[in-house]
Amino acid sequence: MNRPFILLATLAVAFTPSLRAADEPVAPPPGPPTSTVASDQNYRPKLAYQVYFGDYLTLRQGQPVDLIFIGDSITEQWRWGAGSPVWKQHFEQRSLDFGLGSDKTQHTLWRLQNISLKGFAPKVAVTLIGTNNAADTPSDIAAGVKAVIDATKSTFPGIKIVLVSILPNARATEKMAAANKLIEPLADQQSVFYLDLAAKFTPEGDNWKGLSRDKLHLTAEGYEIWATELEALLPAVLKNP
Repeated sequence: MNRPFILLATLAVAFTPSLRAADEPVAPPPGPPTSTVASDQNYRPKLAYQVYFGDYLTLRQGQPVDLIFIGDSITEQWRWGAGSPVWKQHFEQRSLDFGLGSDKTQHTLWRLQNISLKGFAPKVAVTLIGTNNAADTPSDIAAGVKAVIDATKSTFPGIKIVLVSILPNARATEKMAAANKLIEPLADQQSVFYLDLAAKFTPEGDNWKGLSRDKLHLTAEGYEIWATELEALLPAVLKNP
C-alpha cells in the first residue's frame, strides 16, 4: 500500500466524527420562560368567574377607579374573603379588584391583554403576583412579574405601579424571598414603587403574622397590614410626576 493512500485513509477517519457532528440536528435555543408567555388556562375553564367578573366590571363602569389591584386569590379575596371589611373601609369606592384565584404570572398577563378594561383609567396599580409560580425558578418568577408590569403599563399608559413583595408561604417561602430580591430593583421610584409587605409578615410559630391556617392566604389582620402600608405609600406615589 503506497503512502498517499494511507495518508488519505487516515485523514478520512480523523474527520469522520466532525462530519457526523455537523450532520446532527442542532437544538433550538431555549424559548422564553412560561412565566412570561400569556396563557388563558386559568381563565377559559372558569365560566362562573367570567360571568361574575363581567357583572362586576359593568357595575364599576362610570364609578371612580383610582386604584386597580392586580393579582391572584390573595388579591381577589379583598372583595369577598377575609379582606372584605378592610376593602369596604379603605378601597371599595375608588378601586377595581382584578384578582383571580390560582393565577400565575402568565395567567394575569393574559387577562391584562385580553379582558377589556376600557372606560377605566386608574392612577395606580397595586400588583402582587408570583406566589403560584412555585414550580418556577426565582429568575423566571421575576421575569413573569416584569411581564405583568409591562402589560399593565401598556394597558394603562402613564399609570404608576406599586409592586408588592411576594408574601411568605409554606410552599416555597425561600424561593419567593429570592424572587423578591430580583423584583425589588424593578422599582425606579418614578413609575414603579416597591412595597416590601413581606417584611411585615413576620414569623409566628410555624406560621407568619397575617396569614391564615393554610399559611398562604391572608387573615383580616393581614389585609389591615396591607392597607396600612399601602395608604402610607400612596401619597408619595401620587405626588410623583
